[in-house]
Amino acid sequence: METTLLNRITNNPAILTGKPVIRGMRISVEQILKMLARGISHEEIIKEFPLLEEEDIKACLIYAADLIAHEAERA
Repeated sequence: METTLLNRITNNPAILTGKPVIRGMRISVEQILKMLARGISHEEIIKEFPLLEEEDIKACLIYAADLIAHEAERA
């Protein structure tokens, strides 16, 4: 399931200078993570970005967790 969710995160140099984004849209993983950190609920995020799905938010969280896990492996 995690791999399926991670497939929602894409990188394209032509979109937001290659930052990780959700399904090729101009909504970055960083933007969603910062909203979550500010306490904005999943429902509020989806209201602000109606093209997003709950799975997109989960994918952002898994993506961030995977980055941290890989950082620990490199240290």
